[in-house]
This record gives sequence, structure tokens and C-alpha cells, in this order.
Amino acid sequence: MGFNLVTANLKLGLVEFNATFFFQIFNTFVLFLILKKLLFEPVTAFMAQREKEIAEEIENAEEKNLEAEKLKEKYSSKIKDIENEGKQIIKEAKEIADRKASEIVSKAREEEKEIRLKNQEELEREKAKAVNELKDEISNLTILAASKVINKNLKKEDHLALIDQFIDEVGDVKWQN
Repeated sequence: MGFNLVTANLKLGLVEFNATFFFQIFNTFVLFLILKKLLFEPVTAFMAQREKEIAEEIENAEEKNLEAEKLKEKYSSKIKDIENEGKQIIKEAKEIADRKASEIVSKAREEEKEIRLKNQEELEREKAKAVNELKDEISNLTILAASKVINKNLKKEDHLALIDQFIDEVGDVKWQN
């Protein structure tokens, strides 16, 4: 067996170190460079771009969340203000209603007093009228009775003076009851 460097096959375990082996390594390296240029760099650029877009979207989402939180706080504050304003309006309306109710009650009481005073005055007038009518009736009856008793005609003025005197002395005491 002769030893030839060109045709020599060096076998170590499962791998044979010959020209095909080195050609395959060269082809693999060239394929790696081609794939790197055509595939890895665009994929890496795409992945970097996508990572950048995702980071921007996350940042935008965080900003929008902050804006939404601020708007939520703002609207919550406005809702509380509106609720407080509504409560204040209700309170004021109740106070106005209470005042109007008090005014109506006091007006009704005043009208009641006025009606009672008018009724009292009317009653006094009616009483005075009845007393005067009664006095006139008694005067007429007294004149009639006196003229029958005396059987003489007195002047009507004299009769009336006598009757008025009688009524003043006796009538006031009895009619005032």
C-alpha cells in the first residue's frame, strides 16, 4: 500500500477528510453568505422594524391609557360637580317650596283673621240692627199701649222721648246680655 497525498483518504471516525468534504464546507459557507445576504439580513431588518413598530404601538397604547385615565378623572370630576349642582338645585327648590308653603299658610291665616273680623263686624251690625228694630217695635207697642191707657193723644215726639228714656234705662241692661 502506497501513500499518496492527493488520493490519500484520511478517515477519522465517521468523517472522511477528502476534497469532497472541503468542497461541501466551501459550499456551505457560500450558501451561508448568500442566505445571510438574501434571507437573514432582510428577516433581521424586518424583525427589527417589527420590534420598533411594536414598541411604538406599546408606547402609543400607554399614552392613550394615560389620556383615557385623565379623561376618566376629568369626567368623574364633572359628574361629581353635576351631582353636587343637582343636589344644590334640589335643596334650593325645596327651600323655595317651603317658603311658598309658609307664605300660603300665613296668607290663609291672615285671610281667616280678616274673614273672622268681617264676620264679627257683620254680626255686631246685625245685632245692632236687630236691637234697633226691636226698640222701634217696642216703641210702637209702648205708644199703642200708652195711648190706650191714657186715652189721650200725646204728641208723637213726647211718646218717643218717653220710650227712648224707658229703653235707655231698662233696655240696655236687658239687651246687653
